[in-house]
Amino acid sequence: MVTLEQVKLLETKITKAIDIVKKVTDENFLLKGKLDSYQKRIDELEILIQEFKEEQSRIEDGVLSALDRLNQFEDAVETAISRDEGSAKKPPAQAKSGASKPAESAPKAEIPVKSPAESAVKPPVPKPAEPKPAAQPPAPPVAELIEDEPDDLEDNEDETEIDSGELDIF
Repeated sequence: MVTLEQVKLLETKITKAIDIVKKVTDENFLLKGKLDSYQKRIDELEILIQEFKEEQSRIEDGVLSALDRLNQFEDAVETAISRDEGSAKKPPAQAKSGASKPAESAPKAEIPVKSPAESAVKPPVPKPAEPKPAAQPPAPPVAELIEDEPDDLEDNEDETEIDSGELDIF
């Protein structure tokens, strides 16, 4: 039959099991508390993430708008330069008027869009014009430099388009 030692051994095992259950219950309670606090933190972070996404989209829109304005400004500068260039080279360009008309027709189509930016362009235009009245003979080299600048500006426009493409990724 069952001896007294076996009963005492069973009693100690039951006591240990009860203690373990209490510890596990307390630990479970603590873990549930941590889970609740972590869940609250996750909710707060999700709200912050949403705010950052909205803010980032506003920032991207602002950057794209600024890039568009910069492109308009560059186009206005190119238009002003081509006008100055056209007026400076009009006598020799009359023979090539057919070739220059298509190039000039594209900027003319863009002029109504850029007319607000042209007011900002007017200060840079007198600067290249100032050396021309001061020294008439150096005018052709300046005109040649101006011819080179639109190509550089077109390259910058291509780079700007690439940069704006990168912004779309973000």
